Amino acid sequence: MKFDKNMLALYAITDRKCIGDRGLEYSVEQALSGGATMIQLRDKEVDFDTLCKEADSLLKICQKYNAPLIINDNADVVIKTGADGVHLGQNDMELAKAREILGKDKIIGGSARTIELAKKAEQSGADYIGSGAVFGTLTKADAKYLGTENLKKICGAVGIPVVAIGGVSADNIPQLENCGISGVAVVSAIFGADNICSAAQKLRKLADSVIYGG
Repeated sequence: MKFDKNMLALYAITDRKCIGDRGLEYSVEQALSGGATMIQLRDKEVDFDTLCKEADSLLKICQKYNAPLIINDNADVVIKTGADGVHLGQNDMELAKAREILGKDKIIGGSARTIELAKKAEQSGADYIGSGAVFGTLTKADAKYLGTENLKKICGAVGIPVVAIGGVSADNIPQLENCGISGVAVVSAIFGADNICSAAQKLRKLADSVIYGG
């Protein structure tokens, strides 16, 4: 799937604890039907074969909504399942190596919380950067607070799109106005909501307002 920065508007990241007993496939389809534009499969509690099975099932749903499926941390799952890309943290495979393995057509995102790391990700072939934790987060205990001013500086320092991540919710998305982001990455505000579809609808409307000005 050819990458377009508009795919990043509402970037939904799965979380097993938030989803609970509602089921992964059901929850992801609810998010997509509500307006999520990209899905990242993040499941660190399962083995490789199970992760591949999850990716296979989610890929069919994502294709139905013409939304990319990104795999967290694991380029091998992308190769085996044909998922659309991978997102890599600072402690994962080198971005340049992932680009070499996956080729130019797969989407590769990288995490960067400083200007230096963001520039390095861009130079290494990343299509986009996830930067945070903008507001702090409950899903990653070791995440450090970034803030909107530092996020704005990162957005201005690179030529590839930047997604705000970390504690993003309906309450604080308006604070991201004029930061220069191309999207918001959301975990619990979508998958922890009582009504996933409705939550995604609200978040998408807010994200579009911040990104496109209405």
